[in-house]
Amino acid sequence: MRHEQQAVYVISVAAQLAGVHPQTLRIYERRGLLSPARTAGGNRRYSDADISRLRRIAELAELGMNLEGIRHVMSLEAEVERLRHEVEHLRRAAEEATANAERRVRRDLVPLRQAIAVFGQRPSIFDQHS
Repeated sequence: MRHEQQAVYVISVAAQLAGVHPQTLRIYERRGLLSPARTAGGNRRYSDADISRLRRIAELAELGMNLEGIRHVMSLEAEVERLRHEVEHLRRAAEEATANAERRVRRDLVPLRQAIAVFGQRPSIFDQHS
């Protein structure tokens, strides 16, 4: 099974999969929207992640965004995703810390014998028990 980041597509196949002209891919690369892998001979190779990115670029372009706006939106989307992962990590850490604190509190509690004290009478907790 191929990994999403594995660059396997030549430029013509990537362009076809994304529904754009190969020259468009070169423009996107020059504008910093896309960074395909390169072979030892310098040929571009695109991954499934690159194809997904190309499709997202096309969606934003259809909404009327220019390439600089698309680059900015995609940068913000990447930052949101990074922050989402960070929040999830921190949430799990907080849950673990809370659970550990609760375990420590339960372990440190000392059971206390309950007694009813009636006003004017000596509480039974002071009675000697054998």
